[in-house]
Amino acid sequence: MPDVHRIAPDLNANVVHQTVIRAIQGVGPLSPAAAAAEKALQEQGGDVDRAIHEVIEAHTRLSAAQGFATNLGGLVAMAATLPVNVTGLALIQCRMVATIAHLRGYDLAEPRVRNAVLVTVLGEDTVRSLVKSKKLAGGPMTVATAPAHDPKLDKIVAAEVTSVLITRVVGKRAGSAFVRRIPLAGGVWGASADAFSTWQIGRYAGRELRQRPVTQLAKRA
Repeated sequence: MPDVHRIAPDLNANVVHQTVIRAIQGVGPLSPAAAAAEKALQEQGGDVDRAIHEVIEAHTRLSAAQGFATNLGGLVAMAATLPVNVTGLALIQCRMVATIAHLRGYDLAEPRVRNAVLVTVLGEDTVRSLVKSKKLAGGPMTVATAPAHDPKLDKIVAAEVTSVLITRVVGKRAGSAFVRRIPLAGGVWGASADAFSTWQIGRYAGRELRQRPVTQLAKRA
């Protein structure tokens, strides 16, 4: 595992939390997570499960596009594009999970829910390991519905997300090194890996973030 600070010096706990905020509030061409959730719900005739499926599919396509673009270069370009790939993947996956959380009735302004978004991005296997080692009290829903926000959890979760995202991207690139001499092959490999990772996390979010008794969408309705 490469040194995090050497390979992505600007990716730290504060940046990770800012990524969640930007994913929720919207950045560039990406609309706010709540707006994306309501649009998907309207398109699916008010069916939350179908809306979640559409959200996962849309973000899987987005991650494939950014994975293709940031993995097109050869071995020389790898070091320059890796931090962009890491932060781009983090933004897309955080937005997807936040959109699903909103559809399930969670308040995205809540620090506990924002930590739950980050915990979900870690992936099911990593979360299970952290719970076993008692670094986390439970999975995403446990974090989102905790009695109170624990500020100490902010740093723990952000550090784990930083490490997991970099490991995920570095591992993918190590596997693709042998195809980078072939035109476009690196981009196809990167797109496939990022898309599959995003799809897995979306499925995990859909299973783990269960419906709240009274949703934000229901209140507005």
